[in-house]
Amino acid sequence: MVVLDGTVVNIALPYAKHDLNISDANQQWLITAYALAFGALLLFGGRIADLWGRRRALMIGLVGFAFASALGGAAVNEAMLFGARALQGAFGALLAPAALSLLTVMFTTPKERARAFGIFGAIAGGGAAVGLLLGGLLTQVLDWRWTMYINVVFAAVALAGAIMEIKEPPRDHDHVVKLDILGVILAGAGLAAVVYGFSRASETSWTDTGTVASLVSAVVLLALFVAWQTRSSYPLLPLRVITDRARGGAYLAVGLSVIAMFGSFLYLTLYMQTVHHYSPLSAGVAFLPMVLGMLIGSTQIAARLITRVPPRNLLVPGALLAACGMLLFTQISADSTRYWSVIFPALLMLGMGMGTVFMTAMNLATFGVEPHDAGVASAMVNTSQQVGGAIGTALLNTLAANAASAYITSNKGSIRGPDDVAHMQALALVHGESVGFYVAAGILAAVAVITGLLINVRQPIGTLNEPTDAAPAPA
Repeated sequence: MVVLDGTVVNIALPYAKHDLNISDANQQWLITAYALAFGALLLFGGRIADLWGRRRALMIGLVGFAFASALGGAAVNEAMLFGARALQGAFGALLAPAALSLLTVMFTTPKERARAFGIFGAIAGGGAAVGLLLGGLLTQVLDWRWTMYINVVFAAVALAGAIMEIKEPPRDHDHVVKLDILGVILAGAGLAAVVYGFSRASETSWTDTGTVASLVSAVVLLALFVAWQTRSSYPLLPLRVITDRARGGAYLAVGLSVIAMFGSFLYLTLYMQTVHHYSPLSAGVAFLPMVLGMLIGSTQIAARLITRVPPRNLLVPGALLAACGMLLFTQISADSTRYWSVIFPALLMLGMGMGTVFMTAMNLATFGVEPHDAGVASAMVNTSQQVGGAIGTALLNTLAANAASAYITSNKGSIRGPDDVAHMQALALVHGESVGFYVAAGILAAVAVITGLLINVRQPIGTLNEPTDAAPAPA
């Protein structure tokens, strides 16, 4: 539900804009309001889960998310809708780390943990693609408001499951956890500035005053946050969580992979709907091979092998397979969709590679964390995803737009009439996206290199004694 809501309203945006008379200048806030609240409050939500108990945090988050979704579905003006989206993001920031940390403390035997993280990794990676499909289906068959109302149904099912099925292990009351208020303010403001800065860059430009001010503020605030965490008696993010070499590598793997993956979502949606005129529902259905690949990579490859081979031996091949899928995307054409020869196999390869990377990285990122830090360690996984998504959308969109403009400039002499103009625009869009796909493939290749160098755990996770932050996993 949390991942899906990052994309489910994308296709509904034009309909909501018309229904509520949302201006062009304000339409981005339907996406940005959710992303800002979610990204800014993730670390806070993770620590609240550690304080309140993860099951309780999950249940409160579900009720709040359902309420915010119902409010958004019933919106009568843009302010009500944007406020509901921000409220969704706030409760999502409580839900996401609570859910992942529950897996961390509930599933402790290697096979159970591998299976649980396999399913969770598939959902975390495939949820964005499912959001595009569900958004198209609900908007086309029912109404854009159902992209909000559907969360009430999801939340009700999840809440029933939480009440009847979740039995959280007793918490360690010997370790006192207090809330670091200054840390919450610095981290929240810094992460919000990161998300807003990159979101603004994708809407305006990198040299825009607001973009530059936001990104500079983000650097300053996050630097102050890190400095404060070294002095705080009860830090919001104990630095031992992220300075562990293998865990830090896992966070980097998640963040960089999401940068590449979100860029591919943006490009393919534009390619199918703008160049080849797919309907919203058809464009959503076209992404299903990626969801299938995610399921295979997470539940059949990574979940079966993570207790048998070192995590590096899954992360490196997974990232390289995804990079090959991204390279295959560069063969798209403005003249034909090449769906079965290019897009279908590329989506399948990308999904399998990303499913393997996400499952393994999430498992490793939360493995061996002290129970009282499980919430904030899980929140760091979600933070990596959220920041990676913001950076990926802005960075790759800018690269593609610049490449498309350069293509038109260098080929405008071949334009003879109106038909040539439309064809040239399609060719330029495809050229720009191909450049973006090459860059995304390079980022995924970098993931393979980084994880190969940083992940120094040489045994399968299932064969290691559960390490702690004070006693790192043996090399």
